[in-house]
Amino acid sequence: MSQSAVQASGVSDAPDAGRWKALVFIALAQLMVVLDSTIVNIALPSAQQDLGISDGNRQWVVTAYALAFGGLLLFGGRISDKWGRKRTFITGLAGFAAASALGGAATNEAMMFGSRALQGVFGALLAPAALSLLAVMFTDAKERAKAFGIYGAIAGGGAAVGLILGGFLTEYLNWRWTFFVNVPFAVVAAAGAYLVVREPKGGRNRAPLDVPGVILSTLGLVALVYGFTRAESEGWSDAVTVGMFVGSAVLLLAFVLVESKVRTPLLPLRVITERNRGGVYLSLGLAIIAMFGLFLFLTYYLQIVKGYTPVKTGFAFLPMVVGMITGSTQIGTRLMTRVPPRLLMGPGFLVAAVGMLLLTQLEVNTSYAGVLLPGMLLLGLGMGTAFMPAMSLATTGVEPRDAGVASAMVNTSQQVGGAIGTALLNTIAASATTSYIADHIGGASSRSQQQLVQLQGQVQGYTSAIWFAVGILVVAAAVALTFVNAGRPGGGPVAGSRTGDAAEDELPVPVVVH
Repeated sequence: MSQSAVQASGVSDAPDAGRWKALVFIALAQLMVVLDSTIVNIALPSAQQDLGISDGNRQWVVTAYALAFGGLLLFGGRISDKWGRKRTFITGLAGFAAASALGGAATNEAMMFGSRALQGVFGALLAPAALSLLAVMFTDAKERAKAFGIYGAIAGGGAAVGLILGGFLTEYLNWRWTFFVNVPFAVVAAAGAYLVVREPKGGRNRAPLDVPGVILSTLGLVALVYGFTRAESEGWSDAVTVGMFVGSAVLLLAFVLVESKVRTPLLPLRVITERNRGGVYLSLGLAIIAMFGLFLFLTYYLQIVKGYTPVKTGFAFLPMVVGMITGSTQIGTRLMTRVPPRLLMGPGFLVAAVGMLLLTQLEVNTSYAGVLLPGMLLLGLGMGTAFMPAMSLATTGVEPRDAGVASAMVNTSQQVGGAIGTALLNTIAASATTSYIADHIGGASSRSQQQLVQLQGQVQGYTSAIWFAVGILVVAAAVALTFVNAGRPGGGPVAGSRTGDAAEDELPVPVVVH
């Protein structure tokens, strides 16, 4: 595109001067959302006791958020494309802060469940807007690598940091502060975004909203996430669980059919059928299945089997955080403009699988330094290396008007992967534990021996599930190496970062021209 044509279109090729300042506030918002997922889990036992939430209902503290967030992500992504990413981002932050304050002030279970659902609603606006802002603000390949390296490190390591912060807040203050802590995060991020974020012109999607697509995708994703959530507690053969899976399949199939017919689809099929993006969404979802299950099992292992406090458990996860930050900001960022993405994603997932393989050696008296530390370090290193190019590639080559919904698909694959991972791996672990205890409890004559068998059974369950997670990571690596065929990014502008014709110096990922 010529310089005069650019000026005539009102779209400037010059990068935004405040983009690095904007990254600070976008990253802060992402950290808040990721922290929230693990902070609340640590606070749950104390909140349950204070608010009189029954054991049967306590899952809704987590489920209410997951359903609203997972179900509305695609809608939130399209809203950011239509309404403006900056406006959607700030609205999401304000709403998330208000919902968090409501949760911290909760006086009964209904108020708690409602606040968590509201957090999910505004999180579904916030998460796609944050990622799509990065996609449209950082258009130079080398700068994009650095920006996504920081974002990827936070997305991967923030959950473990949440364990530390949640442990401190719960032990030394009160569980309510695990909600209130979001308010200053959100206020600072919103104020900073208002002052420094400058969204490029011409990237809005002015098309009418696809209402049937919104309804079908929301109901389909809610049914899918709830099906996996219910399977964890009620079993895979439960009538409601099966009904949710069948209903989800029907709704999502109808959604695909509608999207292929309507003139202005909620999720243009071009976004997910492009080979590289499809490979990224699938491999990321598989990797998250493995990751979520591991977080759950290691938290139980460290607290129940090893007797760690919540704070000590959080610190025990630090090697994984260090590995993720190193893999994302050092390895991924430095190599992303030098090698094709698949040569970072595939080996990254395989290194993570090796780390996971070490953790299959867990026993009741396993040394932290001998097994857990190197296992978590390798896992973090591999995931950080793979996540960063994956997140960048998922929004590379997408027209600015589709950046929000493409970003939402990244979050959707992670959210669905998390729901599958928690339910699937937890079921495998529970089955292995039950089988082990049934086989060995007869030989335990004293109470102490019976308790030892119980602990050994739990560890047997964890390692059985971790073996499956190893296999899932190997499949994720195979998907990345097979489907992702984009070449090495150059140092120029990213394709799709302009709204008119394709840039002269493009990445190999194609831009779909309409």
